[in-house]
Amino acid sequence: MKPDLTFAGITAIKHTFTLPLDYAEPNGRQLTVFARELSSPENSGQPLPFIVFFQGGPGFGAVRPAANGGWIKRALKEFRVLLLDQRGTGLSSPVNYIALQHMNSEQQAEYLTHFRADNIIRDAEAIREKLCPGEKWSILGQSFGGFCVLKYLNDAPSGLEEAYITGGIPSLTRHADEVYRATYKRVLAKNEDFFTRFKDAQQLVSRLANHISINEVRIATGERLTVEMLQLLGINIGMEQGPESVYYLLEQALIETEAGTVVNPLFLAHFCQLLDFNTNPIFALLHESIYCQQSASNWSAQRVRAKYDEFNYIEGKPFLFTGEMVYPWFFEQFTNLKPLKHAANLLATKADWSELYNLETLSDNTVPVAAAIYSEDMFVEMNYSLETVKQVGKLKYWLTSEYEHNGIRMDGEHILDRLIALNRGEQLR
Repeated sequence: MKPDLTFAGITAIKHTFTLPLDYAEPNGRQLTVFARELSSPENSGQPLPFIVFFQGGPGFGAVRPAANGGWIKRALKEFRVLLLDQRGTGLSSPVNYIALQHMNSEQQAEYLTHFRADNIIRDAEAIREKLCPGEKWSILGQSFGGFCVLKYLNDAPSGLEEAYITGGIPSLTRHADEVYRATYKRVLAKNEDFFTRFKDAQQLVSRLANHISINEVRIATGERLTVEMLQLLGINIGMEQGPESVYYLLEQALIETEAGTVVNPLFLAHFCQLLDFNTNPIFALLHESIYCQQSASNWSAQRVRAKYDEFNYIEGKPFLFTGEMVYPWFFEQFTNLKPLKHAANLLATKADWSELYNLETLSDNTVPVAAAIYSEDMFVEMNYSLETVKQVGKLKYWLTSEYEHNGIRMDGEHILDRLIALNRGEQLR
C-alpha cells in the first residue's frame, strides 16, 4: 500500500474502519475508527509485525508524530507502529457535546457506556483481523493505555505476541474510593515538592486565588476563573517539566496597570491550553468508570476529597493544587461540559458496569509483558501496581524513580528499549 504521508524519516498510511458501537448488535449503529500506520523508509515493503499504541486518558486521540524520535524511533526498528485513535477520540467518531446534541441525556449516557476499555479492545481485535488476519501483534499502553493492555490480556490474549506498559498498571480489584485515597496522598506530596522548589510560588498563587475570589475574571474560552478551577493546574505538577510550566505561568498571572491589578491576558490564554476538559469530554465523563466493576463511582473523587480539608482553600490558608481528579462541578463551570451534566450524573450513578478483569485468566497469562512502574507517579499508585504485578502471569517490571508519569514522552526511546530487552531476557544495547 502506498504511503499517504512521508515526513522526517517516517512513512504513514491512514486506515479507517467501520465497526459496531455495540458488539452484541453487530448490525446496529456503526462507528468510524481511525488508525495511522507508521513505518521506517528503510524497512518499506518488509512484512514487519505491528505494535499497537494505546493512548492514555481516557478520551485522548493517539499521538500525532512530527518526527522519527522517542519510543516511535525505537519501535520502528523492528515493527510497523499502529497509532489507534480509540473510539470517541481523534478521528474515531469523536465524542463532544455537538456530536451528542441530538440525543437526550439518557441516550447520551447509554451511548457513552460503550466507550470503555472492553470495546476499545474489541475494536483492536477487529482491526487486527482486517490488517493482518491470522497473525499476532504486540501492544504498548501508556497510562490508561496500560489499563487497555491488561484488558487485552484478559479478553483476547490469543491475538498478542508481546505487551508493554508504561505508567499504567491499575489495581484489578480496588474500588475507585481506594484509588483516590491513595492518589490524594500522592498529590499532597507533589504539592510539597512544588512549593519547596519554587519558594515564591505559594505567594504568587495565593495572591491570584484571592484576586479571582473577589473579581470576576474570565479565561480565554469564556468561563469564569474560579479557585477550584485554578487548582486543576495541579494535573501538570505530576509530569516531567510540568512544574516549570505551572510556575512560569503563575509568575505572569497578575500585572499592574493604571486601572490597578488585573489578570494578564497571556495567563488567561495559556491557562486554557493546560486543561483539556472542554475539548476532550470523555476524560471527564468516563474517567472514574475505568475503576468501576459492578459498582458506581458516585463521584468518588469529590466524596473522598471531603476527607482532605487541606484542598479547600480560603484566604490565609496554604493553596494546594489538585491532580487529575474529576468533579461534578466541571459540568457546571466548563462551557462544553454543561450540556452533558445530566448524562454525567447518570454515568456516575451507574452501578452495573461490567467486570473488567478475571483474576484467574490474568494469573494464567502466557503473553510476555514488561512494564515500567514509576515510584513517584502521581497518577497511578505504585503500591497498587506492585500488587497487580503479583496477580498477572509472565509480567516483568522495571521500578524506577527516574521518571514522572509522562516518562515515555520525555525519554521514550530508552524506556521502550529497556522494556523490550526485559521482556525478551536480553542485555541492554
